Amino acid sequence: MFHYYAALLLFLFSMQVAALEKVTLQLKWTHQFQFAGYYMAKEKGFYQEEGLDVHILPADPHNPNVDFRVLYGQAQFGVFHSGLLKQRLNGKPFVALAAILQSSPYCWMVRADSDIYVPRDFQGKRLSHLGHTENGELLMMLQRAGVNTQNMRLYSGSEPLKDFIAGKFDAMQVYSTNEPYTVQQSGLSTREICPKQFGLNVYADVLFTTESVLENRPELVKRFRRASLKGWRYAMLHLEETLAITKQQYATQKPLEQLAFEAEKLREFIKVANIPIGTMSTAKWQWIAQLYHLDVSQFHEHKARFIYSEVKNEQPKLSWVLIIAAILTLVCIPMYIHLIFSRKYHQQLR
Repeated sequence: MFHYYAALLLFLFSMQVAALEKVTLQLKWTHQFQFAGYYMAKEKGFYQEEGLDVHILPADPHNPNVDFRVLYGQAQFGVFHSGLLKQRLNGKPFVALAAILQSSPYCWMVRADSDIYVPRDFQGKRLSHLGHTENGELLMMLQRAGVNTQNMRLYSGSEPLKDFIAGKFDAMQVYSTNEPYTVQQSGLSTREICPKQFGLNVYADVLFTTESVLENRPELVKRFRRASLKGWRYAMLHLEETLAITKQQYATQKPLEQLAFEAEKLREFIKVANIPIGTMSTAKWQWIAQLYHLDVSQFHEHKARFIYSEVKNEQPKLSWVLIIAAILTLVCIPMYIHLIFSRKYHQQLR
């Protein structure tokens, strides 16, 4: 009898595993702390609680434009920058689900002994490069300060970090969590001049999907988003554990010290006072549209379908974990009763 119940329990467990829906999350870069909330959602079982088996796919650093994978169904979800709005207005049916970073970590890095302190000081300086869509706020910051960006001298070498350390150009576009750490390890002191410091707050690392996925699988989107944000909240509250798991399971190529540097830098972009993790607003997306000189009237046409809004007051649905727990409870009670009576019966025979 015991073997019967054990086999039944094993069968129910295998049913739960088989029932998990497989989905793919496409990251915008290689594994690092920048995506730690998704790692924790997976490792702590938050995705599994929502009935999901999530494959987290890093980007190819040589071809980091990953939005096409989501567009063509190779992944159901992705992480992109605020340029997602431009993609939407250009006809790609993307839907923004949550903004993990409330501000962009893209900054200009200059040497500590540089005479560049504010955007207008960039006039006449030699820069690494200009005009990338994902960090367009860096260019916008200079233009708003009156800097003539049309005639700026640009670095054209193939080893920017090495040449920046050697002093061959004045300012380098960087992601705050990456290049500054490498330069710091060389012993060179630097400082960063960031759009956020001058009122240019644009979203970064936006979790997104497509209209097709949302229309056909609204519950899937809701469950994935909920588990992902739960993972991010957990990551921010348990940094040491998150760093250890990120190092052991994902960013194995990076030293723990570098991941800790990334975590410390990113916290101020993720945890903002009085703003829950993942929050987005129509007003800020409209401001981003205006900042990048996008068609605001076109934005208003798309905003209702571009900015995700979870349907309120829905009846809560049981997760797979709760369903299986209930089934196991129903199975285990008669099993327990059977064992008790069986033991008493054998005692009476003695």
